[in-house]
Amino acid sequence: MADNRVVVYKGPGEVAVEDIEYPKLEVPGEVADAMGMSKEAPHAAILKIVSTNICGSDQHMVRGRTTAPIGQTLGHEITGEVVEKGNDVQFIEVGDICSVPFNIACGRCRNCKERKTGVCLNVNPARAGSAYGYVDMGGWVGGQAEYVLVPFADFNLLKFPDRDQALEKILDLTMLSDIFPTGYHGAYTAQVTTGSTVYVAGAGPVGLAAAHSAQLLGAAVVIVGDLNDERLAQARSFGCETINVGEDTPIEEQIAGIVGEPEVDCAVDAVGFEASAKAGEEAPAVVLNQVQTITRAGGSLGIPGLYVTGDPGAADPEAQEGTLKIRFGLGWAKSHAFFTGQCPVMKYNRGLMMSILHDKAQIAKAVNATVISLDEAPQGYRDFDKGAAKKYVLDPHGYISA
Repeated sequence: MADNRVVVYKGPGEVAVEDIEYPKLEVPGEVADAMGMSKEAPHAAILKIVSTNICGSDQHMVRGRTTAPIGQTLGHEITGEVVEKGNDVQFIEVGDICSVPFNIACGRCRNCKERKTGVCLNVNPARAGSAYGYVDMGGWVGGQAEYVLVPFADFNLLKFPDRDQALEKILDLTMLSDIFPTGYHGAYTAQVTTGSTVYVAGAGPVGLAAAHSAQLLGAAVVIVGDLNDERLAQARSFGCETINVGEDTPIEEQIAGIVGEPEVDCAVDAVGFEASAKAGEEAPAVVLNQVQTITRAGGSLGIPGLYVTGDPGAADPEAQEGTLKIRFGLGWAKSHAFFTGQCPVMKYNRGLMMSILHDKAQIAKAVNATVISLDEAPQGYRDFDKGAAKKYVLDPHGYISA
């Protein structure tokens, strides 16, 4: 009998909530076999989900823009209460409420020891790096569910210091699993600092998180660009300047109207491979080329937006394998620094947690956190795909409503 429920990809534009087995203290067989580890996982814990979020990365799969198979479980933004643990879990206890980094990391390999947990070498046979409920990421079951397995729990879990305080601030703390550290990573690697002028491409949840992070890092001006007026209004709600990149006025002129010159100190690409030059006109390299154009010589570009090696829905064969027409010569000529790849969540999540707990960060307000039930997830995906200026937070067990 099934004792767990999870959101599942059923084909382009379709998800459903389905019954699956309650998790066991075991790693996926394909990981164990390929990586030479035991299937039994005494290092793991099982979490009862407190909150789990719909991410733009999930939306790429649901649109059919990745090689995700039908039946792929979904969800990598997880906060939960430990309800069971293996006998090798020493420092996490049953009853602890913890944030789960979306990166699955062993804590033992070279990359983990260098804090590059986004590219762990031991948890995914296909490539470096892994995540819950995501295509080509090792077969780990997704966390848009009632329960989830977390391997290497002592290393991966971030325990909240006070249960009551955590539940009071859960809408902020739920963002620690991915989008807050990812947005912060984009701003941090773009080298935002006191007095910086910053351009953030994309006013989805990650872009809004990057904009809020830039403010935390001391930026003088944060400009957010998007095609969606509702999302741009959300950016203005917490003090950002905005530009609609679909207007006929060139982006450089719009930036000059705000900061007095057509360039900024640094930029963040929070859009990724489904970028558009105008509504309905997909152009996957447009943002990468825009941020080079409008970032000053010597500036840095943080690129947390997702780019993939397989996009069956792309308009041309090159883009279908992730080959894009980027003006790299322009970036070279301007001595730009490019920072790409998965955010190593554990590099940032503790500090961001403390910023939330001590009222220095209001990330839930910035991204317009909106609570729905697990059964409402399919509608949440549909609304998010239409451009809703919301970050959908699933509440499978009623922790948040209580």
